[in-house]
Amino acid sequence: MLVRYAESECQAWFDTNDVAQPMVQETNIANPQVISLGNICLLDGSWTTSANFSGLGWVWMDNTGNTQLMGMKNLPRRESALHSEVEALRWAMENMLQHSTCQRFGTDYKELIAMLDDPHAWPSFATELEKIETLRICFPEFSITHVPRARNQFSDFLAKNARSFHRELLFIGCSIPVWLPIPPQA
Repeated sequence: MLVRYAESECQAWFDTNDVAQPMVQETNIANPQVISLGNICLLDGSWTTSANFSGLGWVWMDNTGNTQLMGMKNLPRRESALHSEVEALRWAMENMLQHSTCQRFGTDYKELIAMLDDPHAWPSFATELEKIETLRICFPEFSITHVPRARNQFSDFLAKNARSFHRELLFIGCSIPVWLPIPPQA
């Protein structure tokens, strides 16, 4: 019953928000330019001190701005909001390598972009950043940009909902969701 409710909520969200995506400003201040939200993977992590889980969400949109694939899952609560954002990026990158040719990522979390620009300034994230760098090598034209939360609402929605589940959750799909069991941790 919970799965059917989540499917209907997802479809209702799609039906309500099926509009063309506007342009957003890239964060590179030295060379400002307008980018489209086409062929981009928008991602978000959700974290609170009171929740048992951190939520992760991502949405891949094709060149026309249509959602092609999305994912949401939760993990045991991470140490901070930034840890959740890093996990969301890592998971989104893994999925883009498996399911698409997308090499552009967007986040509303500016600290995540700063961390990737200067990883040595974040020694407490060395292990996580090493995993990201290993994945980054697989993307010949990897890029990440700041996308304001107003343009990143769907991945935010997925991450918050994943966090609120009281059990492990993993979902990857589009239009007609396919619920996948979580493999046991080794």
